[in-house]
Amino acid sequence: MASFPASVPTPTTRSYSPGTYPQAEFEAQNGVKTVIRYGKNRTNATLSLGFSNITDAQAASILSNYEAVNSVWDNVTFDGTNVIDGADSQLQAFFKEGTPLKWRYSGPPNVTSVFPGISNVSCSFVACLDAPI
Repeated sequence: MASFPASVPTPTTRSYSPGTYPQAEFEAQNGVKTVIRYGKNRTNATLSLGFSNITDAQAASILSNYEAVNSVWDNVTFDGTNVIDGADSQLQAFFKEGTPLKWRYSGPPNVTSVFPGISNVSCSFVACLDAPI
């Protein structure tokens, strides 16, 4: 598990979707529906973070974290970081995906230079359901 960089400030934007339960729905010709649920845990929760006007050093720490996590297919934890700051404590519980869901980058971070030494960074995560060890 790799911790998201603690040096990065609180995100200026945050978008979260709790994901869905794995299930299949069958509908008979008369309209009766049957749902088969394949587990008790949500999958594919998403979290998108935007950081505006951060230093290039902070942007580089996000890129380094992305590289470190994906080079060994690890997951990311947000404990001890500013990622969930600014959200109500009840909402924060959802950002801390517990076992068995683990946050992973869903793609590379996007860095936009806005001024020499200052950048905007956006990164997206998906909560994956890992097989038990």
